Amino acid sequence: MIAAAVAVILHDGDAGLETLFIHRAVRAGDTWSGQIAFPGGRRDPGDAELLATAIRETGEEVGVDLSGAERLGVLDDLYPRTPVLPPVVVRPFVFALTSRPPIVVSAEVQDAFWVSFRALQAPEVFGEVVVDHPGIPRRVLPAYRLGDHTIWGMSERILTPLISLIS
Repeated sequence: MIAAAVAVILHDGDAGLETLFIHRAVRAGDTWSGQIAFPGGRRDPGDAELLATAIRETGEEVGVDLSGAERLGVLDDLYPRTPVLPPVVVRPFVFALTSRPPIVVSAEVQDAFWVSFRALQAPEVFGEVVVDHPGIPRRVLPAYRLGDHTIWGMSERILTPLISLIS
């Protein structure tokens, strides 16, 4: 099993509580290529624990240093539900920031953006989408649709319970 971690970064913005997402760069051989996700990735041998993975990956992907950020907790581990995906377990760590940090995206990231929980809770945003992703059979899944961005899969499975918790 491949161990991985993501950072769910929360900030109290102008529109209320918001979280940071990345739009992964389109890359050959990347199973999650082009998807909307939380910053994070696979544990490196040098990572003392998965918390270190979340902090390191966030720094690498978006240039945000979470080492001094307030840690709010850890969410349940997640596994892909589609058998064609790699055998990975993802642990989400939740952080709070007092201000919005500057974002510097790496080559792994196409874009990074903040989304308010208020926007995510708008009735027209959450619904079902048909996913037709390379290597993944066509499926109808719950998702958040925000303009050109669709949050589905493990990111949706992290986000939905978090919205319930916060609401």
